[in-house]
Amino acid sequence: MIVLILLPFVAEAVDESYVISSMTRIMIFAMAAVSLDLIVGYGAMVSFGHAAFVGLGAYVAAILSFHINDGSAVFNFPFSFDGSNNLFLILIVAIFVAAIVAALTGLISLRTHGIHFIMITLAFAQMLYYLFISLDTYGGEDGLLMPGRNQVPFIDTADDFTFYYLCLLILVVYIFLSRRLVNSQFGRVIRGCKLNEKRMQSLGFNTYWYRLTAYIIAATGAAVAGVLLANKTEFVDPGLFSWHLSGELLVMVILGGLGSIYGAVIGAFVYLLLEQVLSAYTEHWMFFLGPFLILVVIYARHGIYGVLQNKVLSND
Repeated sequence: MIVLILLPFVAEAVDESYVISSMTRIMIFAMAAVSLDLIVGYGAMVSFGHAAFVGLGAYVAAILSFHINDGSAVFNFPFSFDGSNNLFLILIVAIFVAAIVAALTGLISLRTHGIHFIMITLAFAQMLYYLFISLDTYGGEDGLLMPGRNQVPFIDTADDFTFYYLCLLILVVYIFLSRRLVNSQFGRVIRGCKLNEKRMQSLGFNTYWYRLTAYIIAATGAAVAGVLLANKTEFVDPGLFSWHLSGELLVMVILGGLGSIYGAVIGAFVYLLLEQVLSAYTEHWMFFLGPFLILVVIYARHGIYGVLQNKVLSND
């Protein structure tokens, strides 16, 4: 936290302001990774379509901004600045949309387990991918430019320095809420389903509805990350729904450590930093990342965070 708080000041002092934009992107993906870890690491629901909710959040922000810009905004509330261009209002809309889609897809997906669950979540994500490719009004395959970032009262979101701290604040709040969730009775039921779902059912828990609720909660977290990502880049495209992004989020979670909130954050930071460093030298950077991931999976079963925990315990 100390490093993240001081980083923008150091970056500007050494005239490396691009670091601020880069770290903002990493924090946003860290939030998406944490949301995925809630169902994969704690609930053993391996989703290969989690990027669909990131894409939904991003497109909600872009589409509302598009209509606000052309004067056809549907929402006009007195407490928002510039009509419905209030970031918090758009976050609420994105969360609502993601929750509805997650509920509808989850009702079907969660009737399956294992490889079947993986494939059906992938199928739903691909359906959304091709749906948004077909929407020529919103750019189709070329994507959609945002006229600018959504606004927050008394905060200049157009300033990268300010937007960095806004994303950091939202990430910290989301990590806090996620930790409270997994340590609650609800979280213990989800973890119990991961270990032995039939035993949880015999104890009287309706595990289907617990797993569906966890799936919806994870989807809303990904949608928040999507809204922030759209505001960061001021551009969205259907690639946000692709299975490639879902795969990258899974790699982040596995790299950091399954079933660990902090592990998901560390995994996102390590993966994206390695991507930036290696891609500066070669376009085939995944060729070098692959062996590193294999070594982590073989020799660090609980990911990088698990290794750090073991080091601390061994020192004690």
